[in-house]
Amino acid sequence: MVHFNWFVTAILSLAPVLHAADNRPNIVFLFSDDQNAQTIAALGNKDIKTPHLDSLYDRGFHFRNAFCMGGLQGAVCVPSRAMLMTGRSLFRVEENLRTQPLMPAALAKAGYVTYATGKWHNGAPSFARAFQHGRNVFFGGMSDQSAVTVQDLKDDGTFTAKRAGKQYSSELFADAAVEFLRGHKSEKPFMLYVAFTMPHDPRSSPPPYATMYDAARLPLPKNYLPVHPFRNGEMTVRDEKLLPWPRTEDAVKKETADYYGSITFMDAQIGRILATLKETGRLDNTIIVFASDHGLSLGRHGLLGKQNVYDHAMRAPLVFAGPGIAKGGSDAMCYLLDIFPTLLDLTKVEPPKEIDGRSLVPVIAGKADKHRDALLLAYRDVQRALRTDRWKLIVYPKINRTQLFDIAADPDEMNDLAASAEHAGRLATLLDRLKAAQSVFGDRAPLRSEKPEADAFNPPNAATRNR
Repeated sequence: MVHFNWFVTAILSLAPVLHAADNRPNIVFLFSDDQNAQTIAALGNKDIKTPHLDSLYDRGFHFRNAFCMGGLQGAVCVPSRAMLMTGRSLFRVEENLRTQPLMPAALAKAGYVTYATGKWHNGAPSFARAFQHGRNVFFGGMSDQSAVTVQDLKDDGTFTAKRAGKQYSSELFADAAVEFLRGHKSEKPFMLYVAFTMPHDPRSSPPPYATMYDAARLPLPKNYLPVHPFRNGEMTVRDEKLLPWPRTEDAVKKETADYYGSITFMDAQIGRILATLKETGRLDNTIIVFASDHGLSLGRHGLLGKQNVYDHAMRAPLVFAGPGIAKGGSDAMCYLLDIFPTLLDLTKVEPPKEIDGRSLVPVIAGKADKHRDALLLAYRDVQRALRTDRWKLIVYPKINRTQLFDIAADPDEMNDLAASAEHAGRLATLLDRLKAAQSVFGDRAPLRSEKPEADAFNPPNAATRNR
């Protein structure tokens, strides 16, 4: 009898622990591709329809100043996604993710079931390291949105043969997500990662989204320019060749209409995933994250792509919604690489050592107003920037040129104050802070050239659309 009583007591003592483990929150991570932070209706864009993303913003906590740190190559999404998955900064991350600890793997080790669908731009071997399950996975940077090439992860860690999807990419990936949510019967919590390929070009959507937006009725960006005023070091990369120079108002509006159409189509597929969470009774116990890998210029400053360090290229949408997350928003500056430790903090999972990311939970919980005092932004060896909550310094080392913007008064970065004598002291201070930030993150790129190149940009005479 003594032994039986001891056994019952032991089981009862474990019950709260087992119950708590069974009720750990699920995670659904929705990740878009090339989505400017100014494309969410809930944040004030009256020209776009994003009802399902709006619902997340309406009940979640969003960050208005979430940034990609940059890239050391033209395909900025590669390092951005690597930083997201490792919590490591641009100058410490492996772009192929071969050996560094990964967010999904950390959650799997803690008992989570991990599943992914959509874009993976860091090599197939690292996907197999990251996730236990995967369906409709696209390995690459861009594809025909109506026939994206996908594969599935098999139980032995290899992949099925490539096949062309029979639906538009966002629907294809949402189908896989819905299938997982309806088929997941385990009591274990899960992480579902859905990485869309929209609104990255080529921007095509099915009816009615393809013609939903009338280009003629869309406004131009406030900082629209036909041509960037000087050579920034990356003026003729693939993204910049999508439109000829000068960028005409009609052409930029047409690109914007297609861009918005693909976002609204993606939003509808996100709605299907959210509806399935509710249908399966999991909505109230699921942390939902929506973000993008970086922004996009789309005519701002005469640029089209993400190969620059203006806010429109490096700032991305970011919102968390779910159990324990109050409605609200913050201007606190953060990196996308801060998402990794934040999710582990929210799920009480120990993060790997030697990461650069910092948990955003203190800001989400209302215990902190700020997260980072300044952000270092970088593009290859041709652009560096320091972004504070008030000021933005951009340095172009190859041409020995600088820009200074008062972000608080000039959020569209239109009024360059670098030549103003009034701001000479501030310019010098920010330059010193930029150098200090480089030292912290291990960035050894020089900020000045002994033999500067000419800064004039002469657009090609016959640039063509390169889809």
